[in-house]
Amino acid sequence: MQTVIAFVVALCILIFVHEMGHYLAARACGVKVLRFSIGFGRPLVRWVGKGRDKTEWTLAAIPLGGYVKMLDERERDPETDPPIDPAELPRAFNRQPVGKRFVVVAAGPLANFLLAVVLYVVLFAGGMREPVPVVAAPAAGTLAAQAGVRDGDRVLSLTANDHTEAVRSWNDLRMAVFSQGFGDARAVLRVRGIDGAERDVALARLPNTGGDPEQDPLAVLGLALKGGPVTITEIVPDSAAQRAGLKAGDRVVAWDGQPLTQASALIRGVRARPGQEVTLGIERAGERIDVKAKLDAAPAPEGEARGGSQVGKLGAALNQSVQTEIVRYPLVQAVARAADQVWNTSALSLKLLGKMLVGQASLQNLSGPLTVADYAGRAANMGWQPFISFLALVSVSLGVLNLLPIPVLDGGHLLYYCVEFLTGRPVPDHWQAMLQKVGIACILLLTSLALFNDVSRLFLARG
Repeated sequence: MQTVIAFVVALCILIFVHEMGHYLAARACGVKVLRFSIGFGRPLVRWVGKGRDKTEWTLAAIPLGGYVKMLDERERDPETDPPIDPAELPRAFNRQPVGKRFVVVAAGPLANFLLAVVLYVVLFAGGMREPVPVVAAPAAGTLAAQAGVRDGDRVLSLTANDHTEAVRSWNDLRMAVFSQGFGDARAVLRVRGIDGAERDVALARLPNTGGDPEQDPLAVLGLALKGGPVTITEIVPDSAAQRAGLKAGDRVVAWDGQPLTQASALIRGVRARPGQEVTLGIERAGERIDVKAKLDAAPAPEGEARGGSQVGKLGAALNQSVQTEIVRYPLVQAVARAADQVWNTSALSLKLLGKMLVGQASLQNLSGPLTVADYAGRAANMGWQPFISFLALVSVSLGVLNLLPIPVLDGGHLLYYCVEFLTGRPVPDHWQAMLQKVGIACILLLTSLALFNDVSRLFLARG
């Protein structure tokens, strides 16, 4: 229920802002607005404004879009619609100069970009608690280990493709790697060691972040957050952990005689040794003890079995806290950073789309309403700041999507107006009708692919 509510709230906000951009621009350009609708289908709520236009405001049953209906001679049905008052004809959308029509159509996506800037300003100026970009010792053989990254290094910046991005949080680092990681770009990390000295470490290449969308590019590099003690928080009844005498509150400090600093390393080690006996170094009540445990064997998830059909299972819930700090910017700097974030996210979206079109990025990067709903619920569950961040990201995506030069989208109409501006003549109606069909086919294809990815990601992979 929380996921559904969060999804509907997010959609209503994003659609309202988008359509309000069209509405305000139309009013400013002297165009008469007949209806402002959030959603499609049967109206659930309807009222008529008190202004001279008597604009009808509706909230409809299907909140997967919206529209602003303007006075337009081309949309009048001569059999059912009353004649247009000649005095109102100068306010018809189709009679406006091409410049005004361009502004009205472009205002919707621009409103989404503006909303994202405002939301990011709230986050950046108000401050967010973020994981500090301090890395654990990378596993041997990884790109980070080969580059000379050390345990406790704090990442200060990443330089790739002649572009340097400052890093103040773990999320900054992830975004920097993702945005620069198309192809085999080399990168340089500026880090500060535990001794306080700064140095550069050169990564031979960045991972192709346009590949598997479920793949963590930082993990591919061998970069992981340095955490605190690995603590057992819960013991599953009748499990290997219970039989070995492990208790909630135990700190796991060693694995088969080797120091343990990452919960992920323990999880990987356990899964790789089904049915085998292992030794855990435990700190309990200030004392260090070694505990032997014979791991259970469980069926390996589909697609994970490598040389066997089972994985090891300990039966203990783990927790590892990480260092965090409040990342806050002065207001002027927050505005600049928010605008830069929106620009970079838009450019990254277009770059990823271009890579998908030429086959250099996976089509699995396309997400539909089910994935959006899933992330809306997760973000809302984490708190208002993650939800605001999610809302800003989707608002940018919605703005970019609507600017694509596909007929039926805002970008398609803007393309028509550009042609009209350059040639002095509007695109012929029969061409618009044909391109409209092509645009609908493209949207249906993209929607079907996105829904297929949603189902695969959310249901088949989990099943």
